Amino acid sequence: MEDTQAVAKKEQPTKKSVRITGSEAVVKCLLEEGVDIIYGYPGGAIMPVYDELYKYQTQLHHVLTRHEQGATHAAQGYARISGKVGVAMATSGPGATNLITGIADAQIDSTPLVCITGQVGSHLLGSDAFQETDIIGISTPVTKWNHQVTKASEIPEVIAKAFYIAKSGRPGPVLIDITKNAQFEEFDFSYEKCTSIRSYKPVPEVQLSKVQEAADIINAAKKPLIVWGQGIILGEAEAELKAVMEKAGIPSAWTILGASAIPTSHPLNVGMVGMHGNYAPNKLTNECDVLIAIGMRFDDRVTGNLETYAKQAKVIHFEIDPAEVDKNVKTDVAVLGDAKTSLSALLPLLNENTHDSWLNEFKKLYQVEFEQVIKNDLNPTKEGLTMGEVLKKINEESKGQAAIVSDVGQHQMIACRYAEFNQTKSNITSGGLGTMGFALPAAIGAKMAAPERDVVAIIGDGGYQMTIQELGTIFQTRVPVKIVVLNNDFLGMVRQWQQLFFDKRYASTELINPDFVQIAKGYHIEAKRVSKREELDEAIKEMMASESAYFLEVCVEKEDNVFPMIPTGASVSDIRLS
Repeated sequence: MEDTQAVAKKEQPTKKSVRITGSEAVVKCLLEEGVDIIYGYPGGAIMPVYDELYKYQTQLHHVLTRHEQGATHAAQGYARISGKVGVAMATSGPGATNLITGIADAQIDSTPLVCITGQVGSHLLGSDAFQETDIIGISTPVTKWNHQVTKASEIPEVIAKAFYIAKSGRPGPVLIDITKNAQFEEFDFSYEKCTSIRSYKPVPEVQLSKVQEAADIINAAKKPLIVWGQGIILGEAEAELKAVMEKAGIPSAWTILGASAIPTSHPLNVGMVGMHGNYAPNKLTNECDVLIAIGMRFDDRVTGNLETYAKQAKVIHFEIDPAEVDKNVKTDVAVLGDAKTSLSALLPLLNENTHDSWLNEFKKLYQVEFEQVIKNDLNPTKEGLTMGEVLKKINEESKGQAAIVSDVGQHQMIACRYAEFNQTKSNITSGGLGTMGFALPAAIGAKMAAPERDVVAIIGDGGYQMTIQELGTIFQTRVPVKIVVLNNDFLGMVRQWQQLFFDKRYASTELINPDFVQIAKGYHIEAKRVSKREELDEAIKEMMASESAYFLEVCVEKEDNVFPMIPTGASVSDIRLS
């Protein structure tokens, strides 16, 4: 009788290996992970990988950005709208360090990226060779994980691990630095996807006893308030959140990165919290009896003064990252786990309920905000154009279906406040890091990931000029993004603070701008400038109807401010309407 162990050995599939270089292995690993687009910029230390990319052009599309920072932001936009891992690549030295801003942005906003950098040969490490920097040391504080590869044989395992870490649990950026000798070296290649790592548990197991505690508190609440964040979108828990909201009848607000998870028009959607959020949810945070935080981290821009934040309320925190629990706000019940799983467990434990009188308090305060702020932003009677009316016209033309990619500043707050969202993954912005220059390259990545959707970049004249060179990427790739620059000839948000808190000393905030329309036309992008209200409707219709890239400059009032506003260090109850 044949030995059973020998039979078992025969039946096991054998891993096929092929002898290739490390640089080809990089490309094959990316293909194994389902990567179809890479954003990057070549250079000496990564040239062997680019040489292999040349051979795989029909399988893997490389987008040449005009700056490495643009590559990371484009990869972020791709990741945020697709839910997949974005990939950026650069050479050593300045190429690698130029990735850092985008990596830091991805880290604080939980965006899955894999960044690959070339490095000088192993024998030169530590010698201050040409274009050598310690990118592992530099990137350690702003990556979820990083690793330097010095041997070709390490490449498959390291890349597999990188994709798993970037996407699993609370997502984030990973950096792989590959020495040039490892790219040239040959080895026997085989690939196996990573599905687990010892000692790394990305998703905590949901404790049903904690879910029951949360349900009991919610069922007894008279004035509950949900505040959800990006964890809902990352966990694909939109349907579960909606079911919880509707069954328990709970007014629900969102952080800027949580925007679009629930349609803007939903009757229980009471608006945005935070420094420039809506009056009602900010004010009533300090009047609710139960605060249910889901997939958000109690950022300082949301909480204001922690000494006065929701002190009257019992706090329930649904969170995937244990490090965020009790970090800023002390919780009464913490439910660790993936939002989709946690909310699915919560739903059957909730009582059918309505909180009509409590919801009416939100409606009353909305009317106050409407009369003092919103009406003037969306339907102004003054001569100058407002940022709000531009967003209103975009809403009308897109019917709330567009993905809005905003930069950082006054226009960002206006976009988040007034854009109408009817589907998830429609609000793409730099939240935690607040990176000016984010929007233009991020819009490129978003449009490439979702070519069937309208993607509209809303940018200020300051942030636009930080990555304006990515117009060259748009020209070369023909990606049909819509670009709206709201031009007030100022660094508007800084100017607003100078007006309110520095006696109108406008130090280094007034901009003398170039002719943006001519610059866009220089890149063969259709372009128009609007400075009068009667021109706005037609210009936005023309932009939204265009099947090509389109640039629209709207000249808005120079000294318009964004309200409501919670001054830094103030209580959310002290929100100002003017």
